[in-house]
Amino acid sequence: MNNTINIVKHSGDVVPFNVDKLKDSLRRAQASEEIIQQIVAQIESAIYNGITTKKIYQMAFKMLKGKSRVSASKYKLKKALMELGPSGFPFEKLVGKLLAHEGFETKVGVIVQGNCVQHEVDVIAQKENYHYMIECKYHSDQGRFCNVKIPLYIHSRFLDVEKQWEHQKGHETKLHQGGLYTNTRFTTDAIQYGECVGLLLTSWDYPRGNGLKDRIDQSGLHPLTALTTITKREKTMLLDTGIVLCKELHNNPSLLNQIGIDKTRHKKILEDSEALCKNN
Repeated sequence: MNNTINIVKHSGDVVPFNVDKLKDSLRRAQASEEIIQQIVAQIESAIYNGITTKKIYQMAFKMLKGKSRVSASKYKLKKALMELGPSGFPFEKLVGKLLAHEGFETKVGVIVQGNCVQHEVDVIAQKENYHYMIECKYHSDQGRFCNVKIPLYIHSRFLDVEKQWEHQKGHETKLHQGGLYTNTRFTTDAIQYGECVGLLLTSWDYPRGNGLKDRIDQSGLHPLTALTTITKREKTMLLDTGIVLCKELHNNPSLLNQIGIDKTRHKKILEDSEALCKNN
């Protein structure tokens, strides 16, 4: 069957349906093997030539949500990152929180004096002798990739800032490095150039095994947009209060009152938030 059913990806590419990829994505969401078998059986009986990956995702998500809300939240992580928009600032905050969790001292949205001009830098991260200048490229459409122009631009800004940093007291022994984080993917050229000039590159699935999806799962720093128990409008209101993580919501339950969520719904929202905070 896998050889006969062709599916259409977000990019427009047509590829054979791979049941193992579907199983892997459900396992990453920590769905039980029993639930995985049920979902796979239903999807295999419903798919047809030319079906989109988006449609398959929607079918799987709907079934998973009916069986395990927390697994459904983990399954929708990629979409949850897309829902952090439209400004991209919540994504910068999430990147800052990830780096802070990994032991860095971080500042988000900083004006930095370069050698030639001032720059607004998304995230400055420091730990021991490591000093990073990180730019975040947020897309609300997963079909949009980071092409080579973006690391080219970011590297030139970093070089201007690095010149200034090198003149500062105590920076003689520091390792200065520029970085680029995106919630979608890099083109091959973007990776080739970024690696060549020494940029730290992080995307949804790059570096392999240490991309955003892996680091969010491992740290339990899930965006609050992953929750299936609150509406899109409520998510926007919570993001407007300045929080981006389920963990922050769990630690500040009074925010649910502030945005007018009925008390009868608090228990489910906070239970799901707590479950998503746990490290894999």
